[in-house]
Amino acid sequence: MIGLPAGTKVWLAAGTTDMRSGFNGLAAKVQTALEEDPFSGHVFVFRGRRGDLIKLLWWTGDGLCLLAKRLERGRFIWPQASNGSVALTQAQLSMLLEGIDWRRPERTCKPTSAL
Repeated sequence: MIGLPAGTKVWLAAGTTDMRSGFNGLAAKVQTALEEDPFSGHVFVFRGRRGDLIKLLWWTGDGLCLLAKRLERGRFIWPQASNGSVALTQAQLSMLLEGIDWRRPERTCKPTSAL
C-alpha cells in the first residue's frame, strides 16, 4: 500500500465506471458526478462493471497518479448505491486493495491450492 499523507480522504465512486477512462476521463467524473476537486490530494477509487478491476486517481501535489489493480480471482466489494460516493478510511482502502470485504474484514476468495 502507498503511504498516504495524514488527513487524506478516500472516496469510492458508487456504481460502475468505464475502465477505458484515463486521467482526464476520471478527473472529469470526479468533478461532475462526485462534485469534488480531483486536485484536492484525496484518493478517488473507481470500479469496472465486472468488479475485478479498480482504478485510483490521486493528486500528489505535482501530478496525477493513476493506479490500477485487477484481481485474478474474486471481486472487489462495492457499495450498492448506483451514484454518489462513499468515504473510506485508509485501513479500509488497504483491505479493499487486498480483496478483503472492508465492511466485514474477511477474504472474498480463499486459496484452494498452492499449485
